[in-house]
Amino acid sequence: MTHKFPICPDRIRSIPEQFSWVDHRLVRDRHIERLSHEAATLYLFLVTVADSQGLSYYSAPSLCERLAMDAPALDSARMGLLQAGLVAYKKPLYQVLPLGHVPAAGGAR
Repeated sequence: MTHKFPICPDRIRSIPEQFSWVDHRLVRDRHIERLSHEAATLYLFLVTVADSQGLSYYSAPSLCERLAMDAPALDSARMGLLQAGLVAYKKPLYQVLPLGHVPAAGGAR
């Protein structure tokens, strides 16, 4: 068995005051493996900035600038997240959805 110990014991993270979290099932249930790099980048950004209901809104130009993507890459990333059932989108609002939900045909876009 591998024994774990902090590599930088003076930099152990703690839970910040603001709300933000990433569900471990993203990796454990292999959701992350079904995403493009761009979709995974957009998902990480959205879960980081979302409120406790999973809601956030950033304009497409702002997301493109912050994530170093062009508009077609952002559109493709968003579509990947919608198809995976990880987010709902109604311009300009994103909602990060709970993991494990099966996307409905013709879901919110």
